[in-house]
Amino acid sequence: MFDKYLIDAASLRNTGPADAPTGFSFEAKLGYYRGLGLSMIEKLDVSIDGASLPRAAVRFDEGEGAITLDEMETAYDRRWPFGTAATILVDHPGGFPDGEHELALLQQLRVSYLPFPSINTDAKRVSIEA
Repeated sequence: MFDKYLIDAASLRNTGPADAPTGFSFEAKLGYYRGLGLSMIEKLDVSIDGASLPRAAVRFDEGEGAITLDEMETAYDRRWPFGTAATILVDHPGGFPDGEHELALLQQLRVSYLPFPSINTDAKRVSIEA
């Protein structure tokens, strides 16, 4: 529904030491018109140039502290409000690759009154300024 607004390209940053990044992060918004409990987010798939990064490498922080995608499955007391940016953190040795690349995010959401999952995707050409 709000797919083109999922990834905030300007928020892309390497994480870890500047001379040896251990990963990268970016902000994202929920692709649904209402907020959802984190346990209702079935999938957050991050990819670079079409190659999906491992699920275990992705963490999520809506402002309450970073958690793994496995931990999100039972985060019944945490919500991602509509319109609020959350930080997606990715363990990726070397950080985000040099140069311009396509960063993509797929969100698969379980909505209680829909008989099918809500799947939202966004992809942007991004780079990190040196």
